Amino acid sequence: MIKKILVSQPKPTSEKSPYYDMKEQYGVDCVFRPFFKVEGVSSKDFRQQHVNLLDYTAVVFTSRHAVDNYFKLAKELRVTIPEDMKYFCVIEAIALYIQKYVQYRKRKVFFGTTGKIDGLVPLMAKHKAEKYLVPLSDVHDDKISKLLDENHLQHHECVMYRTISNDFTDEEKKAFDFDMLVFFSPTGVKAFKKNFPDLEQGDIKIGAFGPATAKTVKEVGLRLDLQAPTPKFPSMTEALKDFLKGQRR
Repeated sequence: MIKKILVSQPKPTSEKSPYYDMKEQYGVDCVFRPFFKVEGVSSKDFRQQHVNLLDYTAVVFTSRHAVDNYFKLAKELRVTIPEDMKYFCVIEAIALYIQKYVQYRKRKVFFGTTGKIDGLVPLMAKHKAEKYLVPLSDVHDDKISKLLDENHLQHHECVMYRTISNDFTDEEKKAFDFDMLVFFSPTGVKAFKKNFPDLEQGDIKIGAFGPATAKTVKEVGLRLDLQAPTPKFPSMTEALKDFLKGQRR
């Protein structure tokens, strides 16, 4: 019987999160504990990439981490971002987040509707004259670069932040007593395996969101018990609720 689930994400900010409903419905406690964390590169390391922020007329943001570290580096490098800089964001939430650093209305901000770079490219293609800078994590593939090349857009990718393991303390390792683990990225799976290299899975259930995460679970030698999304359950919480329901039959 599953009583305690370790979710590899930050704690939800809203009390209306579906995770909290599970306690009421199925009597399970969800503990939120990210398995990795993000840290920005130093201005010294960034200079080694030979990127001049002012060489570009537009920036592509794929995450809030990219926004934070772009403006952090600009400040450290004493670069004043021009008033007419354009910002292209994969989702509206990131576009609104830019207000933390600039006045939204005075800037030209664009955002996609799919949450993926594919949904943003048509907007970017309408601005072919722009020179796009794409801040990324050190953990990335060449999908964005290929996509922008295919659309004949001028672009350059650079690393502005790193994804590192959020190591468990000795106390956390001793207190490890979860019935289920839920992963949302290959990085999270690898970070967990690094912290618990000798873990015998036994009856511990493992859930994974996304095909790449599921694949990594198997590659590190763990058993996968639940995978999302599916046509029936597009979110992890929906899939998890169905899984818990099945466990209680």
